Amino acid sequence: MLLAFSVAPSGRPARTADDPSAGSAAVPADEASVHDAVAEAVRIVRESGLPNHTDSMFTTIEGEWDEVFDVVKRATEAVGRYGSRVSLVIKADIRPGFTGELTGKLDRLEQALGD
Repeated sequence: MLLAFSVAPSGRPARTADDPSAGSAAVPADEASVHDAVAEAVRIVRESGLPNHTDSMFTTIEGEWDEVFDVVKRATEAVGRYGSRVSLVIKADIRPGFTGELTGKLDRLEQALGD
């Protein structure tokens, strides 16, 4: 199975009562980026040992159903620490009996293009 996913936090992170930043001040534009949260998700994917590829929009991983969804769950939980909610987009290519499709599909495309 190939599974492409995009995960990002939204909302403000949970604050504790003793947190001085718990006020209602607006988040400055330079702090609005989600790159730290996404880096946590990608770190979990890479540490999983599953074949993977990350581009500017999605991270694609290859493996069996249970192992792939375990990684997505852990990545989503990690991102959840950065906001009060999480947006998760998933697209899967479930093709029993096939492995190496992370690169195989692209290789076949390039061959069809004659490059």
